[in-house]
Amino acid sequence: MSRLTDLIARAKAKDSALGEELDREFKVLASRRAFGLNFERHRPESVELPGRPIRKGDKVRILPPRGTTDKEEQRLWKVLRISKDNGVRRAHIALIDTEEPEITEVAAEDLVVVAEFRDYIYPGLVSTGKVERGDNKPYHTVINGENFHALEALTYTHRGKIDAIYIDPPYNSGAQDWKYNNNYVEKEDLYRHSKWLAMMERRLNVAKELLRKDRSVLIVTIDEKEYLRLGLLLEQVFPEANIQMVSSVINPKGTGRLNEFSRTDEYIFFAFFGDAGVPNNSGDGKAVEVRWRYLRRTDVESARGTKKGGPSQFYPIYVDDETGKIAEIGKPLPHGVERSASPNILGCTKVFPIRENDGMEMNWGLTGPSLKKALENGFVRVSKNPGSELQPYVFSYLTAPNVKKIEQGVLQKNGQREDGSWIVIDPQGKSSRPTTVWQHKSHEAGANGTSLLRALLPGRKFPFPKSLYAVEDCLRYFIKDIPDAVVLDFFSGSGTTAHAVMRLNRQDGGRRQCISVTNNEVAADEQRALRESGLRPGDSEWEKWGICDYITKPRIKAAITGHTADGEPLKGDYKFTDEFPMVEGFEENAEFFTLTYETPVAVSHNLAFQRIAPILWMRAGSEGRRIDKLPKQGWEVADTYGLLVDLDRATEFCKAVETGAGIRIAYIVTDDDRRFQSVVRHLPDVVEPVRLYESYVSNFRFSMGR
Repeated sequence: MSRLTDLIARAKAKDSALGEELDREFKVLASRRAFGLNFERHRPESVELPGRPIRKGDKVRILPPRGTTDKEEQRLWKVLRISKDNGVRRAHIALIDTEEPEITEVAAEDLVVVAEFRDYIYPGLVSTGKVERGDNKPYHTVINGENFHALEALTYTHRGKIDAIYIDPPYNSGAQDWKYNNNYVEKEDLYRHSKWLAMMERRLNVAKELLRKDRSVLIVTIDEKEYLRLGLLLEQVFPEANIQMVSSVINPKGTGRLNEFSRTDEYIFFAFFGDAGVPNNSGDGKAVEVRWRYLRRTDVESARGTKKGGPSQFYPIYVDDETGKIAEIGKPLPHGVERSASPNILGCTKVFPIRENDGMEMNWGLTGPSLKKALENGFVRVSKNPGSELQPYVFSYLTAPNVKKIEQGVLQKNGQREDGSWIVIDPQGKSSRPTTVWQHKSHEAGANGTSLLRALLPGRKFPFPKSLYAVEDCLRYFIKDIPDAVVLDFFSGSGTTAHAVMRLNRQDGGRRQCISVTNNEVAADEQRALRESGLRPGDSEWEKWGICDYITKPRIKAAITGHTADGEPLKGDYKFTDEFPMVEGFEENAEFFTLTYETPVAVSHNLAFQRIAPILWMRAGSEGRRIDKLPKQGWEVADTYGLLVDLDRATEFCKAVETGAGIRIAYIVTDDDRRFQSVVRHLPDVVEPVRLYESYVSNFRFSMGR
């Protein structure tokens, strides 16, 4: 060992960069375990950034000519300078890491920027669209970018704030399902397993910094190809966690394997941190009461006068003022007829389906005759709604599938309430804890993953999407009692995790949010045809076929709006825990972003503020209005945070922060620590002061995973 140390010291004296690299690799080898999971870490990964403008100082690769399917050369070049020749940008580049200097000149469009994982990055975000149906609820966010770099961006916004991580990483089947250093890892690759482990280890190390220490969970799905190695890796990266594996049947018919048993299941690893653990199914070890559905529709598509529901579902319900029970169900009112046209009944309150937040006239979820039948059978509930003039009473009903379950004996009646409605319970809820073998119809990937995605995105294919309800069940165990939980999925694929979080919110009125990270990789089979047609990554006609733009974003948008990408109403119903038509959608907000790569100089001089703005907004909770431009008056306060640019206006700023309800963070732009501390002394104690851009730049200068 001492001999190696001496040689490394001599190497440092001649070439400090080379010496540092050798020293780093030596420490990795020296720290290897005598027993446990040993694997090659390989050279740090690199990622190509198509579409990113070529700048002086960039690392680049030369692309093969358009119209060919040749493999691009892997050599790295450095851009020395940029010139223009007849309006065409040309780059003068020098080969990196070579004894013999080699310099050439290439058209800038024939180069692609490369970011190596050992490089420091200064991320930004550019919004590429949003969907808003959730009023003042936080936004789900979707980030299109390399997930390692996106994770590092989240160390600035969500360090120690994530309640649950759910990931479905590539299974390393050898069937070109993932890339390492821009090349597909195939079955014949002798280093296939160690490359996969190196890729996973780097990301898990960053994810560790994001999870809450007091109570959080990491959920990872995998199949038989890597589950043994993944289990050991999790134990090594998270020695403080309690780790357990579950076997889940996702295809009861089985998937054929040549000369092997047919596979019916996959595996789910749960890593519990702090006080996290597996709760009782019902939370108290007793049978659970079945949830009833609200009678009044909530989505805009169900407003009065729309096709959905029709005129037969807008009518008055008369509630007896003394008994609080429904006395009569009135006749439907045609669209355009005022509510006052319906008669009043002495001693009764007349209730219409009116949305409270804006007074919009909606429809009831049942027609009058259907409601009358449900009422006669004791499957309609009436609850007072104090303080609401528009909706003084709230009605809910037991859905037809649950009524059928009562007839089948699956659910049971357990007494009646004062309004005459039955108390319905699920006796299976008394099961103490879930077992380590899951065999649920709701978890079948074909019916509840592939078929569901087909309904959301007709004509679009995505390989092996997870069952929506399987992801929902995994998360429910740990965030059911956390209505404002933050969930992260950095292998988000088709967006199932965000979809599952929205379903959980609908079930209990929660404000949970999901951060989804995916890239815009085009499927291997489609890339060849696109290249032959003269396209390259970064071209708009290429990018529209990528996972994020073609699947993830439109899936989440379709789920929220209840309509396909072509504007057609979704067909079919959600099943199991919460059954309702897919066309109803969700009252949620989501915004889509693309990760950008900024220079520290541009950040520090406020030149990249528009791309840093979403990161500041995410750190403050991804909620409410965002400050997208530098304020002309020198400061501005949004719903959850404030920004001070001109310290001479600090007094006004601090007063605005103090009077603004819900302000969590105050961003103060200054390179003078004394002036920063002076402003901090005048801020409320509940407001977190953050010094820009010192905190941003230093976060990524010393970010982990290097």
